[in-house]
Amino acid sequence: MRSLDRGDFNQDIKKRIESVIKDYHLIDKEDRIAVALSGGKDSVLTLYALQELKNKLDFELLAISVDEGIGGYREDGLRLAREHSLKLGIELVEVSLKDEMSLTLDQAAKFYQTACVPCGVFRRYLLNRAAHKLSADKLATGHNLDDEVQSFLMSFARADTRRFNKFGPKLDRIHPKMVPRIKPLWMILEKEVGIWAVLNDIEVHMAECPYAYTSFRSNLKNYLNGLEEKRPGTKRNILNSFQKTFRFDRSEKTIKLYECERCGEPSSISLCKACEMKEKIEKELK
Repeated sequence: MRSLDRGDFNQDIKKRIESVIKDYHLIDKEDRIAVALSGGKDSVLTLYALQELKNKLDFELLAISVDEGIGGYREDGLRLAREHSLKLGIELVEVSLKDEMSLTLDQAAKFYQTACVPCGVFRRYLLNRAAHKLSADKLATGHNLDDEVQSFLMSFARADTRRFNKFGPKLDRIHPKMVPRIKPLWMILEKEVGIWAVLNDIEVHMAECPYAYTSFRSNLKNYLNGLEEKRPGTKRNILNSFQKTFRFDRSEKTIKLYECERCGEPSSISLCKACEMKEKIEKELK
């Protein structure tokens, strides 16, 4: 088997990331971009790729890390987020679920069938609030091609068609306090992200979340990896099929959003999901 040339591989990754940014207009001139930086391989590649492109495309870059409060797991990710941010000279802002909501994911997890439910709600809440406070124009996440295919198939299996308009490499701003999300790695396979980290000797947080085994996503991920091994190209074909079959309905722009009566964050009802969960968990903890 022919060994990979690091220079060629890096150039290919950079070219595809830049193509997604340009083709889908992810970043505008003089944008202030915040990267959701966990310390894992996907978010670290996103940080490095955008750092390399920021002068060429003329935008500002910073990073946000969230400490969800997962004992024995999150500490290493935060350490690496700090190290990479310092190395690249990028401002890093850290937010903590414990500080912001007076609870940890370890506490919240016991009240749900899978910890991914409260984790997803609280992470999105904290990232958006921090990005808005920092006057970010966009929030860049490390979602790769695998993540997008998994999310699509999960929604498809649940007949949750409402979520289809949330797929794609870019979400629009639907409320002044909602920071649009962009996915620069949208056309990069998870395997390729791992190869990038190894070829460039980039230390990343490789440990799997201790709650991951309980999720539907984890089972689907393993199934898709098996299909990809037997039939290379399966994941790209699924994404291509999704793009051709489903038209992104951006009618969500017309959805009436309010501000949560408790915290003031955008919400489709009077009490946002994060505050609703916090209230429920606090009652259970008493």
